[in-house]
Amino acid sequence: MRKLKLQVQMTVDGFIAGPNGEMDWITFNWDDELKEYVTQLTESMDLIVLGRKLAQGFIPHWTAVAENPEHEEYLAGVKFTETPKVVFTQTLDESEWDNTVLAKGNLVEEINKLKNQEGPDIIAYGGANFVSNLIKYNLIDEYHLFINPAAIGTGLAIFNELGSKQKLSFVKSIPFECGIVLLNYEPTRD
Repeated sequence: MRKLKLQVQMTVDGFIAGPNGEMDWITFNWDDELKEYVTQLTESMDLIVLGRKLAQGFIPHWTAVAENPEHEEYLAGVKFTETPKVVFTQTLDESEWDNTVLAKGNLVEEINKLKNQEGPDIIAYGGANFVSNLIKYNLIDEYHLFINPAAIGTGLAIFNELGSKQKLSFVKSIPFECGIVLLNYEPTRD
């Protein structure tokens, strides 16, 4: 079975965005070690799952990056553009993006269907509501939480929809020179 890995930027006080989706607190001056970690994480997958709200910014951004060989993140743009994507939505009727399909069914069933397919791992990116539901239904197999050196006091959180306690097993933490700290966990499955 393929693993579903979550990669998300967070504040030290547990938010993935400000109250209105602001992300101006994210550290962008990544050091080489952090870039290499993220490259290895993304190279180990062949499918991206996204919520509709994030997809509307994520997909056009990386498509534009992939069209500019001079861009410093060109290779990441190519990877994200060429990797098949599944966007979870209840509002869109057809995909407006290349290499992207829509999932409109039951989240748990759709994710388990993807996880049961042959192939490398799957990576999940937000938004907050989508990721909250992945966590709520215990669908994440690996957490890669990138804690940024910022606190914003209020905002969009991903752990506030839990119906019950979920235990996590520590895998590793890595402090990076740019101030971001990776916290890597796996769910403790009984």
